[in-house]
Amino acid sequence: MAGPSLIMYEEEFNQINKVLEKLTKEANAKIVFLVDKNGQLIAAYGETKNIDTTSLASLTAGNIAATGGLAKLIGEKEFSILFHEGEKDNIHISIIGQRVILVVIFDHRSSLGLVRLRVKKTGDELNTIFSRLIKKVEKEPQAGSPFSEITDEDIENLFKD
Repeated sequence: MAGPSLIMYEEEFNQINKVLEKLTKEANAKIVFLVDKNGQLIAAYGETKNIDTTSLASLTAGNIAATGGLAKLIGEKEFSILFHEGEKDNIHISIIGQRVILVVIFDHRSSLGLVRLRVKKTGDELNTIFSRLIKKVEKEPQAGSPFSEITDEDIENLFKD
């Protein structure tokens, strides 16, 4: 379902938070959050106090996986956008760059058209951030392994009296 985990640096995390804050304001959304395809919450912004964001992130990834199965059954690669309409709140879910899932929860103060328009722009911004992040990780392969700087001599010294 998903690829390997990605290392998140503070600089990119802060950029992502700013992008989510901007989307929340521009789309007049209640909550915006970003989830990896494994269901791990990356970042959230908005009225998150009364919501179990961890469960919501897991369920969102499950929703994407289930809809992916439906898509394959009818010959599609995936459905990149999902929309759920409720009595009070609506959920717009989109896959960004086959990497992450962007979720926008909104109510009557906004519209699906506005959310879709703002999500498109936000998706481009997030793709740029994640592309830079991937290049950064590729330049620093040791950053992915806590043991990369350990030498054979270090290991031998562990077992000396």
